[in-house]
Amino acid sequence: MGNTFISPAIIRGEVIESNLLEFGGRGGDISFLAPDPAQLIDRLPLASPGQMQDLYELSFEDILDFLQELGGQLAFDKNPWIQQAFEQSLQTAPTTEPIMRGFYTHMPAMFDKERIRRWCNMSIPIEYLEGWVEKQVEQTQVAIRAYGSRALHIIAGNGPVLGALTLIRGAITRSDTIIKVPSNDPFTTAAIARTMCDFAPDHPITKHLAVAYWRGGDEALEKKLYQPHNIEKIVAWGGFASVKHVTKYIQPGLELISLDPKNSASIVGADALSSPALRSETASRIAADVGAVNQTACSSCRVVYVMCGTDDAGIAALKQLGEDVYAALLELPEDFSTTPKAYDPELKSHVDGLRLMDDWYDIIGGERGEGAVIVSHMPEAVDFRDYLADRTVNLVPVDTLDEVLGAVDAYTQTVGVFPDSLMEQVRHKAALYGGQRFVSLGYAFNGPGLVGPQDGIEPLRRMCKWIVTEQPLPSLKPVWERKAGETSLVA
Repeated sequence: MGNTFISPAIIRGEVIESNLLEFGGRGGDISFLAPDPAQLIDRLPLASPGQMQDLYELSFEDILDFLQELGGQLAFDKNPWIQQAFEQSLQTAPTTEPIMRGFYTHMPAMFDKERIRRWCNMSIPIEYLEGWVEKQVEQTQVAIRAYGSRALHIIAGNGPVLGALTLIRGAITRSDTIIKVPSNDPFTTAAIARTMCDFAPDHPITKHLAVAYWRGGDEALEKKLYQPHNIEKIVAWGGFASVKHVTKYIQPGLELISLDPKNSASIVGADALSSPALRSETASRIAADVGAVNQTACSSCRVVYVMCGTDDAGIAALKQLGEDVYAALLELPEDFSTTPKAYDPELKSHVDGLRLMDDWYDIIGGERGEGAVIVSHMPEAVDFRDYLADRTVNLVPVDTLDEVLGAVDAYTQTVGVFPDSLMEQVRHKAALYGGQRFVSLGYAFNGPGLVGPQDGIEPLRRMCKWIVTEQPLPSLKPVWERKAGETSLVA
């Protein structure tokens, strides 16, 4: 057995490292110790919803100030807990050391107060989080306010920033937040929470955060915790099986916000290959969306549909594009993309099998596990397209946009588009088929981040409880004072 690390539970300002059990992590010969979840179950949920009152004694500006301070405390070169989490996560994370270092180095920027303010206003106007927003609707004065919820977050482990994002979402909505950390990163979110305990153990946001690990499918624990008197919402990231498993606990009073597993693709118009300079730019854009964080995210491009035509000239142009994409992949910055940690052997067997079918495919690269470009000669993606990973992309020739739309469905998250002149047409048509996010090719990972909608929903709004009050205006005649057939309006 390799190294054994401790993943502490952090419950409402207290660090817990006792009653440790051993759990198996993902990523090879690795295990970690974490507190026995059965000993924590009664402490994870908030004792009473009324205890959330302290969050409402904070202004939104207070919350932003706290998050900004937390971001500063997370500076990689100064924070021993973050440094430790980085070293430990290298054993379990799906990505390599330079990419992981980039995640941790850039994490403090996520907590910039002005960035969070802009991000929040894209989803929920802050006035709804700060107080009652009043409007007159017919003869009634209506007031609406967004209240936080008691929420359990089951986060994915394909990036250490997901715990940070979840914490931010919980804070700005004034929610009570329980985070179940994943087995391939049980360390980072605990390190952030431990930092909060160090500099602000009694702050309301610290007091409304619990972080712990338990095995998914631990029914004895889940049946007890996943109850409406404990939590009101479950936000679940992850694979199909894990999300489906959670649905068995959903009942009146307990809502599931599901961030399902997704795949992403790109659409390239013929004009993108009209000159060597444009073809080179197109290749660099494709490489950026394929290579980012070594293709581990849902928004990673896996298939590119190129409207180059399916005749011999079109296939020749596509092969040249494939050569350029491969070269561009190898030139990406190492904190953004590297040779994968370990090329999936099953994927490699699929790719190598296509090398024997040179009438139908050209395979560029992949011999050293560095990533590969599969150039199809037919207007169809490879049959293992959902498993493309480790910087492996399939370029598919098509004659028209309509041929691409059949490959877009409810599992399609991000669609890269180039040239930008195609955007208006693509986003409308592909949205009807299920596409959820449309970006300029090459910018799937170089935009503002998870701002506004995600996976076709607005998770920040869904995390809130939307409360309404209604009060009659003098012009509304009460029903007990009017006669049958008489209007409710006062003359």
